[in-house]
Amino acid sequence: MSPRKLLPLAALLLATSACQQPANAAQRVVAAPMASVVADEGSGLETAIFAGGCFWTVEAVFSHVEGVRSAVSGYHGGTKRQASYNLVSSGITDHVEAVKVVYDPEVIRYDQLLRVFFSVIADPTLKDRQGPDRGPHYNAELVPLTAEQRRVASAYLAQMKRSGKWDAPIVTPVAQARTFYPAEATHQDFALRNPRHPYVLRWDVPKLAALKRLYPGVYRAEFKPG
Repeated sequence: MSPRKLLPLAALLLATSACQQPANAAQRVVAAPMASVVADEGSGLETAIFAGGCFWTVEAVFSHVEGVRSAVSGYHGGTKRQASYNLVSSGITDHVEAVKVVYDPEVIRYDQLLRVFFSVIADPTLKDRQGPDRGPHYNAELVPLTAEQRRVASAYLAQMKRSGKWDAPIVTPVAQARTFYPAEATHQDFALRNPRHPYVLRWDVPKLAALKRLYPGVYRAEFKPG
């Protein structure tokens, strides 16, 4: 799918709810450093949560990464009663849009997922926004679910701050794990089921191209459904 195959401009002028804001300037891709602290996770599947703006994009990229077994869009934090697309996208809840990633550390480690995340998916210098989306529910956050993930995440953020690769301060936090609520079925495998959606074409397709270009060894051509 080429990013030039955009629908007419009128189709881009969607409602300003979650994942549907008009396109702004493209987000800069940064080749994040290779982690100096390597995750020691042993065998067996692991799970981590990543918040990085619109969950359509986070899910789309991780679903094309070798070793990722599933990527499920949802809402992290807040309450179960308010864990709905309409409420979360209004910005009145305490949730962030997030994706729960199940991966095989014998194929791809947590530190490697972090590198993909900050190279392709999320700009770590932005608070309460990513790409065209604005609001606290779009804040980028790392949500480790194990002590090892927390150790590696903290070390990697410190390494990123020292690297000088970003022009502004790194503000992405390591968040405390709270309840993750899967999003509605219409938001699962969104890029796979809606390949010509204007948001997917404008934001997700270029990120997938960047993933393939920067990390061809972990790029998977097929979308792994969650």
